[in-house]
Amino acid sequence: MKTFFSLAVSLAVSLAATAQNKVDVLITNGRILDGTGNSWFYGNIAIKDGKIQRIGNTGAIAATKTIDAKGMIVAPGFIDVHTHIEGDEFKNPTANNFILDGVTTVVTGNCGSSNVNIKKYLWQIDSLHPSINVATLIGHNDVRKAVLGRANRDPNEQEMQQMEKLVQQAMLDGAVGLSTGLIYIPGTYSKTEEVVRLAKVASQYKGLYASHMRNEGDKVTEAIDEAIHIGRVANMPVEISHFKLSGQQNWGRSKETIPMIIKAREEGIDVTIDQYPYGASSTSLSTMIPDEILADGQDSIVARLQRPEIRKYVINDMLKSLKRRGLKHFSYPVVAYHRADTALNGKSIEEVNLLKGRKHKAKEEAQTIVDMMIAGGASMVFHGMGDEDIERIMQYPFNMFASDAAIRVYGEGAPHPRGYGTNARVLAKYVREKKVISLEDAVRRMTSLPAQKFNLKDRGLLREGFAADIVIFNEKEVQDQSTYEKPHAYSTGFNYVLVNGQVVVENGQHIGTRSGKALMGPGKDVVMNSL
Repeated sequence: MKTFFSLAVSLAVSLAATAQNKVDVLITNGRILDGTGNSWFYGNIAIKDGKIQRIGNTGAIAATKTIDAKGMIVAPGFIDVHTHIEGDEFKNPTANNFILDGVTTVVTGNCGSSNVNIKKYLWQIDSLHPSINVATLIGHNDVRKAVLGRANRDPNEQEMQQMEKLVQQAMLDGAVGLSTGLIYIPGTYSKTEEVVRLAKVASQYKGLYASHMRNEGDKVTEAIDEAIHIGRVANMPVEISHFKLSGQQNWGRSKETIPMIIKAREEGIDVTIDQYPYGASSTSLSTMIPDEILADGQDSIVARLQRPEIRKYVINDMLKSLKRRGLKHFSYPVVAYHRADTALNGKSIEEVNLLKGRKHKAKEEAQTIVDMMIAGGASMVFHGMGDEDIERIMQYPFNMFASDAAIRVYGEGAPHPRGYGTNARVLAKYVREKKVISLEDAVRRMTSLPAQKFNLKDRGLLREGFAADIVIFNEKEVQDQSTYEKPHAYSTGFNYVLVNGQVVVENGQHIGTRSGKALMGPGKDVVMNSL
């Protein structure tokens, strides 16, 4: 009896120990790319309570779920540092277009556009439980709107201090930095010194400055100088968003712009860039209209555009821009979504003009643009970047990949394919096919580089104790499926995606898991450390 009792006790103790040591997920047999840029190695990854518990030879270990990653790459989940998801996350919390492209974390609030109440926004994210993690910047444009509206003027000192207080509160509430959209209203009306003052506030709380620059075409070098100047004076890191050369007349100028970034880094300024791997941009139709016409809201815009002398001025300005591009027609802007007439989605301005029965002349096409603006504007896809520049920019090592996209509503409009396939396209076209960069470096730029830049401390690397955001993919099969002609198509080849230790994608299918959360900026830590 005593022997039997001893065995029973030993068995009970053993079972209890096994249960205690049991992990939630065990990934086996994969080739691990840890995000550092180093070469892959074979090993297992044990995950428990949302964290990576062990990497390497895990030995005999019990797991609730085991994933056999034989023949596949196991990497940190991708971090998309430039997105615009505000509002979309509440309509589509599963964020399929991001998750199925390997993205586990997004940074929103870019181009100067964000929620102003960051505390409320991040609380809503945590309450929502989306499938992705979300960090946010505080947007200069919306801070300015909250104080000055869409006015085309400088703030007075009282208004400037109000804006500074809004940025300060945003940083305290968890924003990762300040963003500007200096090509958009009302940001375009601000002078450099206004941005510097707000950047200095964000800098006090270890935030970064993320800039959609004032110009990405003919005056791109001046715009880069301004972004670097702001970082230098505010003593803070700089991220230049969707780094590119717009307009056929500017093709090849990456030979000028990349050396500017290199020189700034040699000076000691922490400046990096991000890029989407496509030859077309996507933004509002309003960017084709002179800035001064766009002040004070839609009613004012319509009133101005209906005045014959202003209409003539706007049309002539657009024709001059077209001439600089060396084009005869407005074939390069394509309608992504026009609420007033969705039948125009997917058609170029040249095609829209002909559909309206107008003459096949650039002047008539410019008139069509004005009419569309009066009808409420449109989101557009603008074709106008050179492949040589795309590849030269991609080869720069301190360059991240970012979609500049929202959470897509499958089948709605004719959006830019970058919203579905940015990471898959890099891995398929530029790593596997063209060998522009290596797989190891591509993964580093999608993971540890953005995590370091945006102060996401326990993300971006496969390390014990780090959050278990993980993507498992077949490097020979991963492929972007979204095209300009048929944009609504999910990437393929991402077999498994885990967010905070929970499986969200299994065998290439989103299984509905919503394990994402809000990621806080460093502002709270700065305050605590100063106490």
